[in-house]
Amino acid sequence: MAGPRTTLLLSLPFMLIGFLLSRAPYMMASVSPTSPWADGPMRLVTTPHFLTKKTDIFTSGATHMALLHNSIIRSYNSIFLQAPLVLSQDKADFIGYSLAWYRFVKSHHDDEEANLFTKVEELLEDKTVFDESHKEHESFLAGLAEFEKYLSGLASPADFSGEELVRIMGTFQANFENHFHSEISTIAKLAEHPNTPKEGTPEQIAASATFKAWGKSTVTKAGITDVVPLFLLNLDRTVEDGTWSNWPPMPAPIKWGLINIAGSFHSGWWKFASCDAAGQPMELWAFQAAELKAQREAATKA
Repeated sequence: MAGPRTTLLLSLPFMLIGFLLSRAPYMMASVSPTSPWADGPMRLVTTPHFLTKKTDIFTSGATHMALLHNSIIRSYNSIFLQAPLVLSQDKADFIGYSLAWYRFVKSHHDDEEANLFTKVEELLEDKTVFDESHKEHESFLAGLAEFEKYLSGLASPADFSGEELVRIMGTFQANFENHFHSEISTIAKLAEHPNTPKEGTPEQIAASATFKAWGKSTVTKAGITDVVPLFLLNLDRTVEDGTWSNWPPMPAPIKWGLINIAGSFHSGWWKFASCDAAGQPMELWAFQAAELKAQREAATKA
């Protein structure tokens, strides 16, 4: 018969799992949005596939990039809209959420420059195809660095000013939005490049496999317990007639685990996300919290 010590050791994994699941995003209450939502102020990108129905490697690559960009854009919008409304008790979580967005963008930028752009240039034997994208990257990096410096430099969460963060975001918003749209067009147009491999050739099949591998790794390498949940909880699975409801393609248990197990490590952050664990748009938390606070204050005065 197992002693108390053995019983405790055997039960610890189940206790840990139970604790993590109690903090999982799927436990969050989801309310359909009625206030301003994360489809603005920065415009979302319409995927090239939805516009053209083409399936060549560059239309597909641009489409998948657009979906990733839209998660980043919704995250940006969720920060921009909620920053002025964040209550004192939520400031630490909001700062964590905002810095996870920064890490997502910075890692995405670095991975493009170091890997994706180089692979495409080698495939097409053309070093000029991303000249404009390089310039566009430079146009918002200083503002992005200021965003991180401000949040990381706060002596205390209590010192956070939503108005100051919105001011900083406004300094790079136009250039950021321009790039996140322009890059999609740049990639899609590569289908017309004279060195683009023909469909069905060994070169095309190899290139497609390379791009898919990059797409799978670019988010996970940025951070499993912070960036991955941010990415998945800002994917709206209802857009474009639900075409992308199962994107990114992965086994359902793995997706569930990335959202709910990995997401449980920073559970307080994800109330600021634009979508729930099922990918449905939800009311932005700061608007809900501000309304509840107003109701409580009104009831106290009554």
